[in-house]
Amino acid sequence: MSVEVLGLEKYYGKQKALDKVGFIIERPQVVALLGPNGAGKSTLMKIMTTYIRPDAGEVYVQGFSVTSEPMQVRRIIGYLPEHNPLYDHMYVFEYLDFIAGFYRLDKSVIFDVAERTGLLPEAHKKIGQLSKGYRQRVGLSAAILHDPPVLILDEPTTGLDPNQVVQIRQLIKELSKDKIIILSTHIMQEVQRIADRVIMLDRGKMIVDKPIGELKQNAQLVILELDEKIEDKWFFEVPGLAKAENLGGNTWELSFRNEADVRSDIFDWAVKHQLKILRFEVIRTDLERIFREQTSG
Repeated sequence: MSVEVLGLEKYYGKQKALDKVGFIIERPQVVALLGPNGAGKSTLMKIMTTYIRPDAGEVYVQGFSVTSEPMQVRRIIGYLPEHNPLYDHMYVFEYLDFIAGFYRLDKSVIFDVAERTGLLPEAHKKIGQLSKGYRQRVGLSAAILHDPPVLILDEPTTGLDPNQVVQIRQLIKELSKDKIIILSTHIMQEVQRIADRVIMLDRGKMIVDKPIGELKQNAQLVILELDEKIEDKWFFEVPGLAKAENLGGNTWELSFRNEADVRSDIFDWAVKHQLKILRFEVIRTDLERIFREQTSG
């Protein structure tokens, strides 16, 4: 089981949407694809699902090329796009039966999938009568109907109420036991609860590819108040510093990319510059803050 993304490049006119993006996923897991609007997430997903072709590079899904073997790729992936395209005039089971026909599936599969996605209470309705949350469930049901080894989900919990979000999270986590799931979302709490790995894009470049546990641990903030005013460039003498932001007066917020004990480095730096430290506080950061620090969004 594998997804290989190798040196992808994509242009829209003169704008470079993807710039040599590459990574490999080799076992069942949930990989969160993060980035600000315009970072290249949807473009990457559309290439991986054979909707568009890259200008350079290649993607292999289970060894099949998205450019030279697109039909084989389509048989083994499930895709829920951000703007979920559905036939409003069709009944829920009618639509799922229509999708099942492409894969020559037994009709018993439809009921089982509808039950797993919590769709049964609304299954008697036409799709056009459904709330946005239930429309998402229809799209997700269609994506997993043929039990694909690779699932690509673009904002899968959009429009769901809090209870529905919990149910879909549980389903995604359950599916990840034997599937590779690539999940795009802007909801950081969602990522922290279900993702095993985070890939972050910014302006078409891949800037982070780490296990979620490492991202949670390997970041910290230091709130530092000094006895006199200084310029932010002084702080970059401290090893591991990512960013220095003035909070007003002589108080600073210092961001570090790792979890090493920075106290001695900061005290040595203060002594060197003959500065007195009036306040010193270490704070572990959450994923949302890491996202803000790493991206230009």
